[in-house]
Amino acid sequence: MTSTFNYNKPFVLESGETLPGFHLAYTTHGKLNAAKDNVVWIFHALTANSNPVEWWPGLVGDGKYFDPARHFIICVNKPGSPYGSISPVTKNPETGLNWNDSFPVFTIRDIIRTYQFLKQELGIIKIFIGLGGSTGGMQLLELAIEEPELFQYIVPIATNAVLSPWGIAFNASQRLAIEADSSWKEQHPDAGQKGLAAARSIALLSYRHYTGYGITQRRDKAFVPLSDTANYAADNYQRYQGLKLTNRFNAVCYYRLTQTMDSHDVGRNRNGVESALKTIKARTLVIGISSDLLYPTLEQEYLQQTIPGAELLTISSDFGHDGFLLEYDKIETALKKFIDEKKNYHLKIVNE
Repeated sequence: MTSTFNYNKPFVLESGETLPGFHLAYTTHGKLNAAKDNVVWIFHALTANSNPVEWWPGLVGDGKYFDPARHFIICVNKPGSPYGSISPVTKNPETGLNWNDSFPVFTIRDIIRTYQFLKQELGIIKIFIGLGGSTGGMQLLELAIEEPELFQYIVPIATNAVLSPWGIAFNASQRLAIEADSSWKEQHPDAGQKGLAAARSIALLSYRHYTGYGITQRRDKAFVPLSDTANYAADNYQRYQGLKLTNRFNAVCYYRLTQTMDSHDVGRNRNGVESALKTIKARTLVIGISSDLLYPTLEQEYLQQTIPGAELLTISSDFGHDGFLLEYDKIETALKKFIDEKKNYHLKIVNE
């Protein structure tokens, strides 16, 4: 079920800018049990929506590891995204017009602070497990630091404590592509879409891996060209993915969300990154993807080494950063070992 939470009081961003309020679109599956201890909070990545059944079907849904029959699953569409929450494509109540490029930059920390009001509204006091990949993992780490007692388990996947200069450079290159589209600040829904398609092509080079392209976009692979200039499968693939995103996303939203990613630094105003990570009390399983070019495994190793008692799993994959969405069988196996076996071991000790 998808719902909307409205907060009608002033909300101050880290930048100092004050919003008159905000709204969040969120999706839930299942019901909160009497003990309120079955909450699974999933944090989505850059261009996903609030329904993980659609974009993580291998892990979430009827009969899956996160099953609505057992869990109360919640995912919130983050501010800045065009899928229902406050964003450039929603109205500024003070002007009656869409925010468009006047929409402010939310930091990752701003985002999770909006979630705290929703959490309070829903009566959620404890979260059994929180998990998220990429920018979803950034949100998860922020909230686990902001509220150390909130989570029993957290599973940050293919993410980091601070966005690296490498990651910022990829984001800057994508913004340059959008800026090169002269229409991107025009006040209509299709503004900047050609630039967005080019930005997506750049992003894919950071999401995938040399080996993965060799498997899925081989030079001898049969295809139907999308244009006279698309002569190879990999060329076709880049163009198709750009077109696919422009049909479902907004250029200004994408631009702002990359700036949100750039803000990511869990140590800001917390005496540094190490100090911040050491406050996490949840049992933590950090998952990395062996071929991830965007968030290389050394970043997950740092998380594991710094978060107290954290465990690390590196998943072998040919598909780079996107492996966190594609290797769900391996992730499910890891979750079973990390959560179910620990739970059974704890029960055994208690019974003895």
